[in-house]
Amino acid sequence: MRWENLTDGPAGDRTRDAALFGTDVVTTRTFDTPEFRGITFHEIRARSIINRVPGASRMPFEWTVNPYRGCTHACVYCFARKTHSYLDLDTGIGFDTQIVVKVNAPDLLRRQLASRRWHGDHIAMGTNVDCYQRAEGRYRLMPGIISALTDHANPFSILTKGTLILRDLDLLCRAAAVTDIGISVSVGFTDQELWRTVEPGTPAPERRLDVVRTLSEHGIDCGVLMAPVIPFLGDHPGQLRATVRAIAASGATSVTPLVLHLRPGAREWFMAWLGQHHPHLVGRYERLYAEGAYAPKWYQRRITRQVHELAEEFGIGPSRARAARRIPIPEAEPEPVAGPTQLTLL
Repeated sequence: MRWENLTDGPAGDRTRDAALFGTDVVTTRTFDTPEFRGITFHEIRARSIINRVPGASRMPFEWTVNPYRGCTHACVYCFARKTHSYLDLDTGIGFDTQIVVKVNAPDLLRRQLASRRWHGDHIAMGTNVDCYQRAEGRYRLMPGIISALTDHANPFSILTKGTLILRDLDLLCRAAAVTDIGISVSVGFTDQELWRTVEPGTPAPERRLDVVRTLSEHGIDCGVLMAPVIPFLGDHPGQLRATVRAIAASGATSVTPLVLHLRPGAREWFMAWLGQHHPHLVGRYERLYAEGAYAPKWYQRRITRQVHELAEEFGIGPSRARAARRIPIPEAEPEPVAGPTQLTLL
């Protein structure tokens, strides 16, 4: 296991020689409890927690905080699987069961936010692996992270499939009072059979939509990232309609579709799963993803158009985002102008 390879820089970058932590600060633990049986936690003390997104990334943000590596959600399509190979860890079962925990993340973040070199840029969380995965229930890193961001009024966003985010509802409300925050919940489909096989470690889609509903009821706008839309398994018109209808009923402020993409590391694991569960689709996938990690533009546009049309039908989208209420003040009645008085006998 190459802990010295876990650095800020991408593969091939010379900065990778400066490790974020060394083997002398790694503690490996296992817990013989039902929720953590078969999972190994590698507790480390990181040297940096605010990471710059590579310039070639398609992401609309520049900085991230990731308190965990690996994810017990065990989503068969997860694009972050490749990152485990940097540690000589398996990108399949190893990604699902070997979890790196940056136990000093809250304190380290607070120090970095206080640095004069930090200029208060937006920080995104949950963009690599889920910061509200099962491990967070034990390690409780997010309360300290949210509190640090709140104390510095630093804008941030969270993307999650985890219902555990509701544990920190009061902290999120406090943060929303002093800075811009964005919460998105990932729900690619509501099909129960599909969920059980491709996202076995996640809360059910309806429970995630309960999160959206609860956040909305507490005045925190919450959008839904409809991701991934899985070709030939979750893209039928009836499935798309059912999913968007459920998202609308949850009170989501927006819905953003994202078609499945298969990067190296994730592609091999997903295709092995596909061959086991849906062998008749292997050839169709090989053709659809023949050009690389992303589905063809025509397919992506078709899914986006369908979802946007359904969103309009069910009344969700950017136009429904909450705004400050402005109650019009009625104009004062004009004073009557003095003039001749009409006499009456009554």
